[in-house]
Amino acid sequence: MRLSFSSSLLASLGTGAFAATVSQTLTIGNAVLSPDGYARDGVTVNGQFPGPLVSANVGDDFEITVVDALHDDDLAQVTTVHWHGFSQMGTAEMDGVDTVTQCPITPGNQFTYKFPVKDQAGTYWYHSHYKTQYCDGLRGPLVIYDPNDPQKSLYDVDDESTVWTLSDWYHFPSPQAPIIVFFNSTLINGKGRYIDAFGENLTNELAVVNVVAGTRYRIRLVSMSCDPNFIFSIDNHQMTIIEVEGTNVQPLVVDQIQILAAQRYSFVLNANQPVDNYWIRAFPESASPNTLAQTFDHGLNQAILRYKGALATDPTTTNSSTLPLVETDLHPLTPLPVPGKHTAGGADKTLTLNIEFNDTTGFYVNNVQYMGPSVPVLLQILSGNKTAQQLMPAGSIYGLDPNTTVDLVIPGGSRGGPHPMHLHGHHFWVIRSANNATYNFDNPIYRDTVNIGNSSTDEVTVRFVTDNPGPWFFHCHIDWHLNTGLGVVMAESVSEVAAANPNIPSSWDALCPAYNDYVASHPNSL
Repeated sequence: MRLSFSSSLLASLGTGAFAATVSQTLTIGNAVLSPDGYARDGVTVNGQFPGPLVSANVGDDFEITVVDALHDDDLAQVTTVHWHGFSQMGTAEMDGVDTVTQCPITPGNQFTYKFPVKDQAGTYWYHSHYKTQYCDGLRGPLVIYDPNDPQKSLYDVDDESTVWTLSDWYHFPSPQAPIIVFFNSTLINGKGRYIDAFGENLTNELAVVNVVAGTRYRIRLVSMSCDPNFIFSIDNHQMTIIEVEGTNVQPLVVDQIQILAAQRYSFVLNANQPVDNYWIRAFPESASPNTLAQTFDHGLNQAILRYKGALATDPTTTNSSTLPLVETDLHPLTPLPVPGKHTAGGADKTLTLNIEFNDTTGFYVNNVQYMGPSVPVLLQILSGNKTAQQLMPAGSIYGLDPNTTVDLVIPGGSRGGPHPMHLHGHHFWVIRSANNATYNFDNPIYRDTVNIGNSSTDEVTVRFVTDNPGPWFFHCHIDWHLNTGLGVVMAESVSEVAAANPNIPSSWDALCPAYNDYVASHPNSL
C-alpha cells in the first residue's frame, strides 16, 4: 500500500506552484516472512515486505522518520536507510550510508531524514545501507511524480498498481552468508516460488497484475535485487521505455530488458492483446546461480498479467525476443550535453578502477578491499580532515577537486559480474557502455547505476562533474559483493563539505555516540 502522509503547503518562491513537506514514519521491525512459501525471520518496513511505496511530487521536501524496532538476535538490530538515486545536494548527512555518511540507528531509537527532491522526478527506491540488511527485507520502491510529465500523453494509468518490483530471496539470515552466495528464489511484486530438495513446494501464490484492454499503463520497474540481474519480458507485449533512473528518455520500443540490481526503467505497456492471461517473466542471471531456480517451469520467476474478463487460470503463453534493450539506444528526451572534451580521456581527471576477487577474503578495487571505518567519512571531514590522504579507510578514498570533470573507467571481465556499479550523490553520463568498443558523446544515457559487462574487452566509462561536495560511495550493488569489499569513496571537494552542507542537525551528531554505546554493551552484535 502507499504510505499516507501529512503535508504543510509552502509557496514555492518565484513560481505559482506549491511544494509539500511529506512527513512519514517507517518502522523497521522483524517478522516471519514467507514470500516464496518458505518461512524465515526477516526485516519489515511498517510490517511489510517489500516495504510500502513512498511517494511525493517533484519539488516536495521529505521528512521521513525511521524507527528502529529490530529485536531478532539472528539479524542485525541496527539500521540505516538510503534513498537510492537522490543527489542529496546540500544534505550529504541524509544519504543513509553506514561508515560513509552516518552511524547506524540503534534499537529503540529513531532518526528523521530530511531532504528536498527538487527537480528529481522519476522512479527510485529505498533500502538499508547497513551491511547486507536489505537482503533480509529492508527494501521498497520510491516514486517522485511530475504533474507536468512531458510524456504524460503516452499513458493512461500511473499509480501504485503500476510500480513493479523484482527481488531475490534467501532462506538464511544474511549475517550467516558465505563469501559466495546462492539465491533461493526470485520475487515479482514480493511473491514467488522455490524448489525444495525434493522438487516440491511449487504452489505458492504468484503476483497477478490486472489490466483492462485498450488501456496504456506506465509501469515503473524497480530491481531491488541483492544479486541476480533479470531478463525481463511480458509474453506477446512490447514495452516502450520512457524513463531510466530519473531521466526521461526518447521513447524506445523493446520486448526484453536486462535489468541489474538497483536499476529502474519506466515503460508504457499497451494492453492491446486479446483478453487472456500472459506470463510476466524475470529470468535470473547470476555468477552464483541456483540452477534449480533458473527455469520458468512451475511458475518460477514469473507473475501473471491478467486482462479483465479472462479466467483466473495460469497462462499458456510462450516468449521470444527480437527487440532486446541495448543501452546505447537510450537517449535523454531533452539533450544533456556531455561535459569535457568529446574524446576518450577528455575529462579533467580519469580514474581507472580494477576489480579483483579472492576466494577467501572477497573483492578488491585497485588492490584495496573496502573496510568500513569506525568513524564515518563525513564525520571525519567535519572533524577537520581536509584531504583525502587524511581520511580512512586508507586506499579506498579518492579525492576530487571541485568543478572537475571526472571519468571513471571500470574494466570488465572481473569475477562475479556483470557488476552494477552505483555512484551516490550523482547521476553520470555513460560514455562507453558494456559490449561496446566505441565512445558515445551524442546524448548518451544519464543514470546512476551502470552494467560494467562481463567481457575482458569491456571498459565501461562514466563521466560526471564534481558539483556536490561530500563523500560519495561508488560501489557494486550486488550487496554481497559490497559487503566483502567492492566499493570506494569519492571524497568530493573536501574543503567545501562543511559550507555546502550547513544544516546538519544535532540528531545526526547524536547517532555515533549512541551507536558506540550500543556496540560497547552488545559486543557480539551483528
